[in-house]
Amino acid sequence: MKRILTGITPSGYPHLGNYIGAIKPSLDLLDEKCESFLFIADHHALIKVWDPAKLKELTHQVAMAWLASGLDPRKTFFYRQSDIPEITELAWILSCVTEKGLLNRAHAYKAAIDANKESGKKDIEEGISTGLFTYPLLMACDILCPNATHVPVGKDQQQHLEMTRDIAHKFNNRYGEVFNLPEAVIGDEKTVLGIDGRKMSKSYNNIIPLLGSEKDLKKSVMKIVTNSQEPGEKKEWKDNILFSIYSAFANEASLNEMKHKFEDGIGWGDAKTIVFQELNELIAPIRENFEKQKGDLNYIEDVLQENGKKVRETTKPLLEKVKSLIGIGSF
Repeated sequence: MKRILTGITPSGYPHLGNYIGAIKPSLDLLDEKCESFLFIADHHALIKVWDPAKLKELTHQVAMAWLASGLDPRKTFFYRQSDIPEITELAWILSCVTEKGLLNRAHAYKAAIDANKESGKKDIEEGISTGLFTYPLLMACDILCPNATHVPVGKDQQQHLEMTRDIAHKFNNRYGEVFNLPEAVIGDEKTVLGIDGRKMSKSYNNIIPLLGSEKDLKKSVMKIVTNSQEPGEKKEWKDNILFSIYSAFANEASLNEMKHKFEDGIGWGDAKTIVFQELNELIAPIRENFEKQKGDLNYIEDVLQENGKKVRETTKPLLEKVKSLIGIGSF
């Protein structure tokens, strides 16, 4: 049976990109005959989020984004990364078989180095935490500790999966076959652009919120960057930020209709209104579920704790096997 794993880092408020790229695909996979591990990567968030109250709030928001979107916690393993201590213990063990050169090639680390070079800093590693450097190793342990077989990834995450396979292969060669070599699940990937045309990201502050009010949603859509063409002028739908965002969630018939409207010279305000109305229709049930459940912190905590216990029924035996193979444990 396939064992599929997906995680979201609570480093910002949930947005449309999270829903299209991770939440909805993970829910769609629940219809297949597989085990599904869905987790909130709160340890990873520590790289960027240093305010304890903010981290708790964002973790709650990510949990609610999944639950409000229709996740049934009885049909999957839905948990918080920090509730599974085997992950971080495994990270130390696997750090001892992982070559530094592998982590040197990680995109995030190289980007941080390049940023320091461009800014003229004498120490090119200034401000780069060990957490950022070892991020791919912890991500590998997120995957290997439950021994996932398949991981849905976008282009920006493929390198991490390749590193995970390298690390697992090296351990297996040294100590014996323990870890699956996880395969990438690359579906019909939809990169959701932010309102400024870059990839939608919390760090770019260009998101369309998933759990905000209808007013907040409309405000974000109306801020989507467009050109200065007037109503009546034909508009290109290719390489168009508004159309790209619309194509992330609209069906084929709606997209074709919007193409015709662009060709007929629809005004930007009218086009944005259509995008807002259809997006609001998609998000309204999620927002309603969120409003009903957001104050019930006990329910959310119970769900995470109960699922954490279920996950540890898998991770504890695996870690014990690993420790036995490497020579750690009772005589």
